[in-house]
Amino acid sequence: MNKSLKAALFSAVVYPGAGHFFLKNYKTCVAIVSIFSILLFLVVNEILSKTNLVVEKIESGEIPLDITAITEAVSRITSSTAAQEVNIKIYIMIIIWVIAILDSYKAGKTQTY
Repeated sequence: MNKSLKAALFSAVVYPGAGHFFLKNYKTCVAIVSIFSILLFLVVNEILSKTNLVVEKIESGEIPLDITAITEAVSRITSSTAAQEVNIKIYIMIIIWVIAILDSYKAGKTQTY
């Protein structure tokens, strides 16, 4: 398996930017990992805050412990503009991941052995 394919697989399977780390392109690696990690943190943080809201309402008795009521509460929360922002962040993360794969493959092809 050649170096460019290994780098692309590292970025695809391990984490975006891992292929650049494998190729010793540390500046590009840090940039991709940083941007992706910040977006991932923001998405997970938003999901956990919405989840905590629903759990608190269940614990207080505001929402009955019924799957239908819980589903309705979750769908009310996820239909807000914050959910659209999360979707946009996820789309950006996917784009960054694809760019990391393609760029690590290209960088591996142009790198001398």
